[in-house]
Amino acid sequence: MDFITAGGEHRLDAHVLAAVRDALLQVARNAVAHGIEAPSERAALGKPALGKVSLQVIRRGSRVVFICDDDGRGFDVLALRKAVVARGLVTNAAAEALSSEDFFRLLLRGGISTSGTVTEVAGRGIGLDVVREATSNLKAEVAMRTVSGAGSSVEISVPVSMLSLNAVIVESGGLSASLPLDTVRQTIWIDDADVIRSPDGDSILFDGKTIPFFLLARALAQPTQRVQARFPAVVVRSGPECAAIGVDRLRGTSTILLRPIPAFAGVDPVVAGAALDAEGNPQLVLDPAALVLAASSGKASPTQAAPSRVPVVLVIDDSLTTRMLEQSILETAGYEVHLATSAEEALEKAQVEDYDLFVVDVEMPGMDGFEFVSRTRAMPALSDVPCILVTSRNSPEDKKRGQEAGARAYVVKGEFDQAHLLQTIRQLIR
Repeated sequence: MDFITAGGEHRLDAHVLAAVRDALLQVARNAVAHGIEAPSERAALGKPALGKVSLQVIRRGSRVVFICDDDGRGFDVLALRKAVVARGLVTNAAAEALSSEDFFRLLLRGGISTSGTVTEVAGRGIGLDVVREATSNLKAEVAMRTVSGAGSSVEISVPVSMLSLNAVIVESGGLSASLPLDTVRQTIWIDDADVIRSPDGDSILFDGKTIPFFLLARALAQPTQRVQARFPAVVVRSGPECAAIGVDRLRGTSTILLRPIPAFAGVDPVVAGAALDAEGNPQLVLDPAALVLAASSGKASPTQAAPSRVPVVLVIDDSLTTRMLEQSILETAGYEVHLATSAEEALEKAQVEDYDLFVVDVEMPGMDGFEFVSRTRAMPALSDVPCILVTSRNSPEDKKRGQEAGARAYVVKGEFDQAHLLQTIRQLIR
């Protein structure tokens, strides 16, 4: 067997690479164990006796994508159908209607194997558990394509940088935020009478010295009316300088994964990135250096205007995997995302919610994507909301039909490019 690699010049944070390494190893093992045929079988099919597995690394914007391709038999859909039915995951009738994406989603649950014998690399039904765990920890994106008799391809997309750090969790105006623990000098309680007010800004006495004092709500352009006479504060440092940041509540410490926020999202300079708490809720990660600078200047940050409305996108697709993938991409880019599993459900939601964009699958039970687009174009309240069709159908006739229905863009899943999709969305949502 030939094993070919490319893209080794790309660099990732070491802990990101370590987390994705086992997933890549398992994907490559699956390609060998389940994909590559025996030399005699390959010869009968007119293929080279030696099978080929390739691992390519490419850069797409702020993410790195690992692509594992093989020229084997592809996913054995018949064997997969029997395996999921035998495991009791779906009925035989339901299995007949499953797409390759649905099968892949079921495979990621674990416990499914199409191998007739147990070997070192196959037959135990636990291989993709490794992939699921790694991608879940990294919030990675996984995509799969397969062609019977011609091979399969698995893509794992991960952030270039994802920094793990210990943090102090605070709350201000109902908003949760994190501060890197190694920049926190101390947490203290402040009485309102302790604050020294002057035209140059507020300050307090700390450790025998006067240091700037600043309300976090002010830095985040939140309402700054304070009712309690005593409140907590965090003393942060940046180099030799310190500042006290007043908050509503101290919530303890935690280990977080720092994720970058796209520049076009327009976040305040005091925000270094974002993280998810234990319940999956987003929280800001603050930049101590920017906080100290803002406190020292005695002024609120330059962006004090109320934040503009976040564009809301409705994703319409009957495939759970596709919905999750598109939701992850759009939310990472700063959009609010709502989901619908059918065109009928989407029309109901569109009657009560204001949406800036529809991202629509074509092939869905009941009303398909073409009809959904046509109907919304005929409705005065929805006719101005742009539609993007995202589908595996790539014939010129389908693309023409989408254009005639009123779609503003047509994205083929097999040619999917995250950066191109986001660029298209930015052009449609002004």
